[in-house]
Amino acid sequence: MNDYIALTYFDLMLAASFLLINGALSMGLKLGLERKLAIAAVRMTVQLVLVGLLLKSLFSILSPWLTLLVAIAMGMFAGREIWARQNRRLRGIWGFGLGTGAMSFAGASVTLIALVTMIGSEPWWTPRFALPMFGMILGNAMTGISLAQDSLHTSVVRECTAIEAKILLGADRWQALFPVVRQALRSGFIPTINGMAATGIVFLPGMMTGQILSGVDPNEAVKYQLLITFLIAGATGLGVLLATFGSVWRLSDDRHRLRLDRLSKAKEDDG
Repeated sequence: MNDYIALTYFDLMLAASFLLINGALSMGLKLGLERKLAIAAVRMTVQLVLVGLLLKSLFSILSPWLTLLVAIAMGMFAGREIWARQNRRLRGIWGFGLGTGAMSFAGASVTLIALVTMIGSEPWWTPRFALPMFGMILGNAMTGISLAQDSLHTSVVRECTAIEAKILLGADRWQALFPVVRQALRSGFIPTINGMAATGIVFLPGMMTGQILSGVDPNEAVKYQLLITFLIAGATGLGVLLATFGSVWRLSDDRHRLRLDRLSKAKEDDG
């Protein structure tokens, strides 16, 4: 079973018309979201069209270096999103580098293991398999890490008095910061846990739905979806742990002092 229904540009325009309804409702209710909605839709369309053209070229060229270059670019853009989503950020290169490094290491490691041992494509770096898989893993790890770091940095500032009091009473930095670390880890893990719990009963994932619509046997689509979901959960967990403990290390020193000077001001306080 490999038949699929080809979509026309008219089909896409008809689907996009629902966004016009949303925009009209936003204007009527004075929500002020119509401009953001339009920009997001245009941005998504342009990006997907360009990605489609790029992937088509990569699939035909089959170059490991071009595949690596695209993967690096994906990691850099995702890292920028982690940095942008935080209300308070680590100052300097750490603000961008820590989240990006944790996400890239976790995503690349899990993807590499999956390509070599589970997918078994020849060669293992074949862009048709490597880039879509890396993108799905990277996107979910990005969300978890950004939530964890934002929660940690905000909580450290809010609870700084209690944290410093624990240190004065003899606790080391890890003991004093454990409550906010635990909350940050929960914030990073919860979206992935909720997604796994609701998959299949509440909704069908996009990857599985796309495969079924393109004619793949549902049982095979389920196998691939389970594989990707497990990989996403593993990479997200590893990335969240690395980024969170890295932030704790950066926000304290060897003398177990809290270093809030290494955090930027909150966005609403800037300027």
